[in-house]
Amino acid sequence: MKKLKELLGESFKVVAFIFFTILWSTFVYLIEGEWLYFIPLIVGDILFWETLNWKFWKRRKKEKKVKSGPRSWFDAVLFAVIAATILRTFLIEAYTIPTSSMEKSLLIGDFLFVSKVSYGPRVPNTPLAFPLVHHTLPGTKNTPAFSDAIQLDYHRMKGFGQIERNDCVVFNYPADDFEHPERPVDKKENYIKRCVGIPGDILEIKNTDLYVNGKPQEITEKMKNQFRYFVKTNGNSFSQKTLSKYDIYEGKTLANQGEYELILSDENQKSFSKFTYIEKVEKVIEQAGIKRDKQIFPKSDAYNWNVDNFGPLTVPAKGTSVELNFDNIFIYKRIIEVYEKNSLEIKEDGIYINGEIANSYTFNMNYYWMMGDNRHNSLDSRYWGFVPEDHVVGKALFIWMSWDKNAKGINKIRWNRLFNAIH
Repeated sequence: MKKLKELLGESFKVVAFIFFTILWSTFVYLIEGEWLYFIPLIVGDILFWETLNWKFWKRRKKEKKVKSGPRSWFDAVLFAVIAATILRTFLIEAYTIPTSSMEKSLLIGDFLFVSKVSYGPRVPNTPLAFPLVHHTLPGTKNTPAFSDAIQLDYHRMKGFGQIERNDCVVFNYPADDFEHPERPVDKKENYIKRCVGIPGDILEIKNTDLYVNGKPQEITEKMKNQFRYFVKTNGNSFSQKTLSKYDIYEGKTLANQGEYELILSDENQKSFSKFTYIEKVEKVIEQAGIKRDKQIFPKSDAYNWNVDNFGPLTVPAKGTSVELNFDNIFIYKRIIEVYEKNSLEIKEDGIYINGEIANSYTFNMNYYWMMGDNRHNSLDSRYWGFVPEDHVVGKALFIWMSWDKNAKGINKIRWNRLFNAIH
C-alpha cells in the first residue's frame, strides 16, 4: 500500500475513491440495495470536499488554502441540501397527521417518521424538482415545485419487506389527479391509512364489521376503531368537560333535547353505556343494499354498496387475471385505464382494451385496500378504490412529536405519545 501511495502521489485518493465506488456499486447491485448508492457521496466529502467535519472529535488542521466565508457557507449548505434530499427521497421522511381519519390510533397533530426502505424506496418520477418540497413552491398556491421535462417510469428498489395487513402506510392519494391532473404520481398528495387488504385478499364489510378472507379483521392493541353512534340522554346535556375527558371531539347535537350523534371508540361506547342519565347508545349503521352516497366505489348502479355494507371484493394481485363483463368493468376501469395506462372503450358489442375486444385482463401491478380507523369519518378505499403499488410511499414508524392545538401552554405537547411506535 505504501509503495502504491508513493507511486500515485496526490492521485492516490482519487484512484482509491474510484476503486471503492466501483466495488461498492457492484456490492449494492448484487444485494439489490439500490438505496445504498449514495454512500460514495459521504466518502467523497470525507476525502475531498470536507463540507462537514466527519471527525468531529478532532480539530481540523489549518488548511493552507483557507476558503472564504461565503464559499464555506455555500459548500456546507449545498452538501446539507443534497444529503437531506437523498435522506428524504430514499431513507426516511417526516409526515404530519392533518385529519381525523385515523383517530384514535393516530391523532391530528402527530408528527411521524416514515420509512422509505421498509417497502423499498421509489426512484422519483420527476427528478427535476425543488429540493425538500413536495408539489407546490412555498408561499404560492399553484406554482409547481417540479419540472416535467424529465419523466421516469415507476421503479422501486429492494426494501426490507412487503406491506403486511394492518400496517399504517403512507401513500400518494390515487384520486388526486381529478383535481390536479398535472401532478405525476410521486407528487400527488400524501395520505396515511391502515392497509386492511393485500393483493389476493377477499374483503367484505357486514354491518361495519370488516372480514378478510372470510374471517373478522384482526384487531391489535394499538388499533382503535371508531364509529358514529346515536346517543340519547334523559334530557341532560353533555358538558364539554365530559366530552374532553373521553377525548371526544367529533359529533353534533340533534334537534331533540338530549339527543346526539357522536364518534365513539369501543371504550367510549362501553363507558357511556354505564352512565345513569344515558338511555341509549346505538351504532348508526347504513342498511345493506342501499347506496345513498353515489361517491362510494365503484360508481355504478350495479353495486349497491355503502360504507357499512360493502363487497365482497378481491384485491388485484400482479400476474393474476380477471374476467371482464359490463358490470365489473367499473371496478377495474381505473386500474386498466389510469394506473396501467391502457386505452379502454366500453361499446355495445363488448369491452375494448387498446383497440382489441377483451374478455379478461391481467394485472401488471399489485394493489392494496386502505381504510381509516375512524370508519365513519375517513375518505378511503371505500370511496376511490384500490391503491396501486407505485403510489406507496412508505411505512409509518413512530411519533417523534405530538401537538394538541386545543390545549394550552406546555400541555400542548402530548408527552405520553412521544416516540411511540406505530402499529
